[in-house]
Amino acid sequence: MHSEPPCSNCFFCTMNEPEPSVRRAKLSQCFKEMPLRDDQEHVLVLSGLWNISMAQPDDPEFPALGIFECMAKLIHRGITDQNWLLRGQNIYIPYYAAHVIGSYTMDNPQFAEKAVKSGVVLPLMELLRGKMSWVEQRVAVRALGHLASHEKTFEAVVVHEVEIISLAMEIVSNCLEVVYKEFVGIKARKRPKYHCDLLTRGVGELELQSRKAEEWASQLQCWSLYLLNCFASKERGLTLICNTEFLNNLCGMWGGLVNLTSPAGIGLLRTLCSSKTGRKNVANSRQVMESLCNVSRSSDDWQNMAIDCLLLLLKDPETRYGVIDIAASSLVDLVELRSLGESKMVGETISQTLLQDYYKIKFGFLKLKNQEAEKALEELWELRVENIKRDKLMSEQDMKERQALVGKLKKQGNQKFWTGKIEKSCKIYSKALELCPLNFRKERIVLYSNRAQCYLLLKNPAAAISDTTRALCLSGTVSPHSKSLWRRSQAYDMKGLAKESLMDCLMFINSRIKSEHTKRVRIPYYAARMINKQMSATWLFANAKSKLCIKKEKTVDEYESKGEYQLQEMMDAKNMGFPDMPTILEDPKAEKRWKKR
Repeated sequence: MHSEPPCSNCFFCTMNEPEPSVRRAKLSQCFKEMPLRDDQEHVLVLSGLWNISMAQPDDPEFPALGIFECMAKLIHRGITDQNWLLRGQNIYIPYYAAHVIGSYTMDNPQFAEKAVKSGVVLPLMELLRGKMSWVEQRVAVRALGHLASHEKTFEAVVVHEVEIISLAMEIVSNCLEVVYKEFVGIKARKRPKYHCDLLTRGVGELELQSRKAEEWASQLQCWSLYLLNCFASKERGLTLICNTEFLNNLCGMWGGLVNLTSPAGIGLLRTLCSSKTGRKNVANSRQVMESLCNVSRSSDDWQNMAIDCLLLLLKDPETRYGVIDIAASSLVDLVELRSLGESKMVGETISQTLLQDYYKIKFGFLKLKNQEAEKALEELWELRVENIKRDKLMSEQDMKERQALVGKLKKQGNQKFWTGKIEKSCKIYSKALELCPLNFRKERIVLYSNRAQCYLLLKNPAAAISDTTRALCLSGTVSPHSKSLWRRSQAYDMKGLAKESLMDCLMFINSRIKSEHTKRVRIPYYAARMINKQMSATWLFANAKSKLCIKKEKTVDEYESKGEYQLQEMMDAKNMGFPDMPTILEDPKAEKRWKKR
């Protein structure tokens, strides 16, 4: 007499077993049988496991009972058995399985070791190769990134070093275009239904689908960058990663407003600058250097990383004189920055780095290629050495007289400004700044900001960025000078740097909200207009949309997707999708290891 087959939802029955030893034995058996059975309720079990792995990622019970081997076999079956994959709701299973692996291995090296021994790497590699779609690629690269972040499991990943790095670089470079072409930029009826269900729990409208797709596309790019960062931090694969075209594009890669917690491209550049090979390649790219200079003088959340990159390049004798011509003018504007996040004495560190061999330039032993850089260093010497000596020799009476003179010059400059004599006004403000003692910080903030406004009217955005940055360094990061933020936003807009302009404009609005004088005042229309403009320019899919429209010479609404993935053609034929399927919540610890590194 044959034994009665297990019920379709035996996993949930087993979870209710009161006896621990019996429960563990049944769960172990369940994990062994699940990849072998053709059960239409598998997806419900996987959905439950996904919830448990997200809520209790440190619980050792399931990892000890064989969950990793089960997940690996389910992914393998989904890739190799297309008939099974397209039957019922099985198409959701590889996604959930890869996500479960990533959740358990995120912060637990012991679980990561068990996962590697259970053979999860090869099935995850198949998903990374695009055997299904970008949705599965996202969770595969997430899981591989976690495995690569642990010392003992890195070796299992590095076996596939060349292929993983090449695939990750390809995903980083092309994923936004792929997601736009395969999902965001096509008609709603052409979108794979199971993608819509995963993105919005099966109840979202078109707008929510697009918004979540943007968020997931950003995560796909940022998590791929994190995977590359794991290799770069161990100085592996640097010759592949330091491809000139790839480096040039890195600074433009950011999480966007949907993923501000990831340093994205700037984070990888910071890691590259920690190695000799990385510094050499970064220093040889003028485009990367200019981008770092722009980020270092902006309200970007990763401003400190850009400054670190520049300082590392300047401290290396082999790269110092290749980058000082570009970096000196920007870094000089930051020498009075007291603190930035957890970093203290930032301006002092910058000053010491820039002036460490200034005597060679001062006495003619060394000549820089860029005269502006030499002039900037000369100005820094005068500010940090000569002016400090001057102020120490001034008596209290002299200080008062100098303060009165500076105030008088400021009024004269204001009068010239309001009568339309902008150039004369600019010269008067410059004279006042020369005479103003360094400890008169408030007066210097106003003078720098006023002169920046003159430069804006004179169509000199570079000078305006310099002066507003100096004013903001003097005012500090806790309570930044709001007018300088707005003026620098305008200056970056004039230079066509939309991201930097947007971040300054957002900080300007934030400072007004926090201010006691303006917190009840509505957002100025001119600031709202600037934000609308720059958000359109920095939209995650802006370049992808432009490329697609040029390539097809038709509007996005007329475009019909022709999937690049093997799964896409099958999905188009069957138009598969199942309602009310849960999607993932955002990983609360997803970007944790960026900060650790």
